[in-house]
Amino acid sequence: MARVKRGTTKHRRHKAVLKLTRGHYSVRHRHYRRASESLLHAMSYAYIHRRERKGDFRKLWVLRIGAAARGLGLNYNSFIYGLKQAGSDLNRKVLADIAVRDPESFAQLVHKARAALPSS
Repeated sequence: MARVKRGTTKHRRHKAVLKLTRGHYSVRHRHYRRASESLLHAMSYAYIHRRERKGDFRKLWVLRIGAAARGLGLNYNSFIYGLKQAGSDLNRKVLADIAVRDPESFAQLVHKARAALPSS
């Protein structure tokens, strides 16, 4: 059986890893062994944080909606409950966008939510 030399295959694989670790610090993008370890960690963090990002954005939307609603005299909880009672099916992403880009429309939504709240 013929002898197989791994030079070109190995070189190609090493180049691929070093290319993926291009922005890493010091030997983490220069030496293959360190770069490959760095890449494993980077990929696992990227996987985890893709899922975390969803929660981060929801927190941001809730903060924006809450701040805009408080500015109009209604807290976040009452605002969301009032909207549900009024039959509005706008999600938090859209509500946060309206709060930032179109305060007049958001004020109308707050008024609608306040009218739908049960009086106590």
